Amino acid sequence: MLRLLLSTALATGLAVTAQAQEITVGAANVSSYLDPGRDHSNVGSQFYYNAFDTLIGKNHDVIGAEWRPALATEWQLVEPKVMELKLRQGVTFHNGEEMTADDVVFSLNRMYQATFAPYLVRSRDRLGNFTGAEKVDDYTVRITVEKEEPLWETLLNLQQVMIIPEEYTKALAGDPTVAEDSDFEAFSLAPVGTGPYRVSEFVPGERVVYERFDGFWGEPAPLARATVRHIPETASRLTALKTGEADIVTNIAPDQLALIESDDSLRAVGSATPLFHVMIMNMNHPKLRDPRIRQAMSLAIDRDTLNEALWLGKAVVPSSHTLAEYGDLYMPELKTFEYNPEKARQLLQEAGYDGFEITFDTHPVYYTNGLLAAQAITEMWAEVGLKGRVDVAEMWSGNDPEMMARNWSNPMYFADPFGSFGVMWAPGGPSQSEGRFNTDAEYAEIWERFRFSKDVAARKAAYAELMERIRQDPPVLPLYRPYESWAMKKNVNWAPKPGHIPYVLDFRAGSISFSDS
Repeated sequence: MLRLLLSTALATGLAVTAQAQEITVGAANVSSYLDPGRDHSNVGSQFYYNAFDTLIGKNHDVIGAEWRPALATEWQLVEPKVMELKLRQGVTFHNGEEMTADDVVFSLNRMYQATFAPYLVRSRDRLGNFTGAEKVDDYTVRITVEKEEPLWETLLNLQQVMIIPEEYTKALAGDPTVAEDSDFEAFSLAPVGTGPYRVSEFVPGERVVYERFDGFWGEPAPLARATVRHIPETASRLTALKTGEADIVTNIAPDQLALIESDDSLRAVGSATPLFHVMIMNMNHPKLRDPRIRQAMSLAIDRDTLNEALWLGKAVVPSSHTLAEYGDLYMPELKTFEYNPEKARQLLQEAGYDGFEITFDTHPVYYTNGLLAAQAITEMWAEVGLKGRVDVAEMWSGNDPEMMARNWSNPMYFADPFGSFGVMWAPGGPSQSEGRFNTDAEYAEIWERFRFSKDVAARKAAYAELMERIRQDPPVLPLYRPYESWAMKKNVNWAPKPGHIPYVLDFRAGSISFSDS
């Protein structure tokens, strides 16, 4: 009995120690706002899962779609275009308000029937089929779509439809009975959700502090406090880790891993993240309207060499715009993109290329290895006779009509070709609305078959047609899935989960623990 009591006391003591654990994360970037509805960035995707919940949850330990109850405990189609959801009772927001159907309807309709400009963009590029949500009773809501929806669960699991409190948000600015743009701007600086952590401090671009929320409806958070600090330079992040200023640091390139592996007190974890670093090309620039020029720009790039040089061979070079996470829609058999310098030279000659300069825009540090890749790409262009120049600037140039080519990233916002390629290059999507990509009636017809068919074979066939259009008249070249690493103290047990979208810092129960070593 004494041995049992001692064992129990020891276990309890260890549990208390773990529950009291605090960590600091050194991050390459920190958002300038925190609102899951408006955010679309790699930076922002880090921050929402700890503090907010969706109606339908997901098992993030696996790549496939295993849906789970979250803020909704059950859901069913009551009509072909109407989904009814039963809400979990007893859920509390971080400000103490109870979550009811009113909050859910408010949260969904701020996206489905958006009037706030940043929400309009997100509503259009991924939620355009949803017409609205309505309250049935305090714990039942119905959601309606325009066309029969093959991706119900997927699109109700999106970050953009995480649930926020109605009364709190409306009262942030102006008339407390009306949702105004100023309310949403204010919310992005003082966010409130239902997750296991509340945001206790937010300094835009500098720091996010999470504290355990004891009123959480699910399994309690394992950390008492987690602070994410902006440390932009890789060397500074590694120094912070070595000196104990940080427990985890993000965005470590493969060539830095030896520094981690040589230190017995540190360790690293990494993966080819579900995201493409891409080169985008402006098909509407006067010098690039001939698709043969853009084909040549793409064909000249040896992506395997980039992988070896920048990622030590750890990145994944795709044959098409496809990811294993797409499941049945994964299509590596497509050969949309290739390296063929001889064909590049031939196309340039056929197009009458006269040696004009092509600028390649890049942010200095936003993308891991982004500047190095840009420099290498212009050297590869030179080998086929293309004259290139790298322009380094922090300002986004993708909506500038003078932009010719630049680096960008194309994340998997959800596990479907629609959730990666489609979010960017659908008819009316961000690439077209920013003026660098064009679609026509034929493209739109193919897109409709891909987007709304309930038959997997039909969706695959239509997606293959879309990829052929991209091959013939390219607006983009996926370079690789970058191999991103996180370094940490050896006693910290954490790793990115395969079922998450890119870069999520998941500190929920079961996602982080600590050992004695």
